[in-house]
Amino acid sequence: MDIQSTNSRLTLSLTGQLLGILATCIILFVSGCASMQGESQSQTTSMEFALIGDMPYNGKQRMEFVHLMKDVDAEDLAFVLHAGDFWFDGIAWKNTTKGIPPCSDEVFDDRLKLAQSSKHPYVLTPGDNDWTDCHRAKPQSYDVLDRLEKLRKMYFSGNQSLGQRKIKLTRQSVDPEYVKFPENVRWSYGGVQFVTLHMTGSNNNLGRTPEMDAEFEERNNANLAWLEEAFKEAKLNGNKAIMILSQANPFFENNWSKKLKGRYLLKGLGIKAPQEKNETGFDDFLEAIEEHTLAFGKPVVYVHGDTHTFRIDKPLVRTPNGNRMIENFTRVETFGFPNTHWIRVRINHNDPNVFSFQQEIVKENVVKN
Repeated sequence: MDIQSTNSRLTLSLTGQLLGILATCIILFVSGCASMQGESQSQTTSMEFALIGDMPYNGKQRMEFVHLMKDVDAEDLAFVLHAGDFWFDGIAWKNTTKGIPPCSDEVFDDRLKLAQSSKHPYVLTPGDNDWTDCHRAKPQSYDVLDRLEKLRKMYFSGNQSLGQRKIKLTRQSVDPEYVKFPENVRWSYGGVQFVTLHMTGSNNNLGRTPEMDAEFEERNNANLAWLEEAFKEAKLNGNKAIMILSQANPFFENNWSKKLKGRYLLKGLGIKAPQEKNETGFDDFLEAIEEHTLAFGKPVVYVHGDTHTFRIDKPLVRTPNGNRMIENFTRVETFGFPNTHWIRVRINHNDPNVFSFQQEIVKENVVKN
């Protein structure tokens, strides 16, 4: 045997093994660095999204909405949430009003194009202007259930959001019992459960006709079931918070005590608080959200439009006395017509409130006095 040849082969073999081990170490090191870098980025990248609602109404605001979406598209956001009402109240529109007539097929197409042009995922919930109030639209009235069916087919199909970039959504319509309600969706992001509820202004379509009352009853039952399921899912997932998006202002003040109403709502107007609580199409929701919020024990945020008053407050009270607020509940109302601005929301797990909110005033849309 040639000892020198054997030693050479042994040296080559060991060298090859060492090079292989070294290459493996380099790969592991690099992948480890990449992994650590990814974790670092996920921790430092701000988890943010946008809230809008009650826009665009007329031709003028549509132009302002383009400015708003340009600002929003330029930001690093997870998604955009629209709280409903994406055209004018039909009764307020006139032949001299600039823009497309409300509830028309043309405006359905136009607003869908606007939503789909968003660079970020775009999630919408229906508002009363979008179908409920179309019976009083001018110059042409519509059958509201026909408009609702069209809305559902155009805007709420498939398992993804609108927008150029998509996120996956779970729709209530996957449940055979609630197949009629694809507009109710939920998804999880940043440790938070998000859920939309199809609850509209104009008293939630209650009290107009027997046919509309039947529509309200069915949808209200679906909403309550979907809300309960969302809270169960949030608890199961260990979510740190839950955000609910709906169009309607449910008038939390209806559950306030007479003393609270007098002090904070009516005293300055010289009006006495009513002796009895008014019955509305939101009573079941108010009862349910109080129960779920108290049981959840973590931050709950309800986002809505409807009354066009930007505000962040704590209007949910403990019943039956209605004097003390429920601390882990926050209401956010979006900017709305005629004001075309948006709200930036940040999710921060180090913040016990989880959410923080920042108003974003679009420079081009500021009224020049």
